Amino acid sequence: MPAEVLYSPEHVRALINQNDVLLIDVRSEEDFAQGHIPGAVNMPDIFTYLAETSDDGLQTLQQKFSSLFGSFGLDGTKKAIVYEDALHTRYGASCRGYWILQYLGYPHVGILDGGLQAWRAYGGTFTTDQTPITPTQFPLRIKAGLMATRQDVFSALGSSTVKLLDNRDKEEWLGESSSPYGVDFAPRKGRIPGAVWIEWYEFMRLDGVQSAFKSSDAIRDLAATRNLFPEDDIIIYCFKGARAANTYVALASAGFQNLRLYMGSWNEWSRNPDMPIEDGLPRAAIPYRPR
Repeated sequence: MPAEVLYSPEHVRALINQNDVLLIDVRSEEDFAQGHIPGAVNMPDIFTYLAETSDDGLQTLQQKFSSLFGSFGLDGTKKAIVYEDALHTRYGASCRGYWILQYLGYPHVGILDGGLQAWRAYGGTFTTDQTPITPTQFPLRIKAGLMATRQDVFSALGSSTVKLLDNRDKEEWLGESSSPYGVDFAPRKGRIPGAVWIEWYEFMRLDGVQSAFKSSDAIRDLAATRNLFPEDDIIIYCFKGARAANTYVALASAGFQNLRLYMGSWNEWSRNPDMPIEDGLPRAAIPYRPR
């Protein structure tokens, strides 16, 4: 993970003044139209896209987003700074945008620390103007090591070396709801056997409408309560990879080096009846053994 990931509102304004940044707003088209940071472009697909991690699914994801980013002018020279309302308000969408750009190999990526709530508190300006765009060729260089596929997760079941972290909301973890989109949006409810659970909000400090990641020490201490340590090989999943991306940023900022994100997450896992699930209260420590 690059040393600089979270950009303060002051830093972002300096980049705007230097014409050295493309701001990516991941909110809905309606919210974007009501007001956004000057110079920003709107990419709600970053939040809404449901990925599959088969070979064909990964190729589709790579083509879709490299084309999308290229159509908005990302050529590898400007910094790409992603933002949402706040780090906790759109299920980690800004972090999902950051992670996707990292996976595609974009060299200069960051997140507006605190999102629009921090920008507003700083006194940053808003506009309803559309930003002129010059399409370009996106410099695609896939970093495959950041992605966990469904097969990777299945192979990790019962592993003594790979740990699974579920960071969905409590109702999803317990199998009471299948997704944030609705109780029965996905065909099955539950969790991946052997995963440990830390709700994604726990990695942040929430103060009304504003939020920030906790200190590195606090994040490491929280992870240690689930037997997760900076040197571990960890796969993170949620429903579609947004909350997992938020946790990815939190853990990476605290020194965790071997992180992968299961982009398909529960949406993909639950739709394949061959993939095992566990629901209800967590079982006693009986590891899953693939047949």
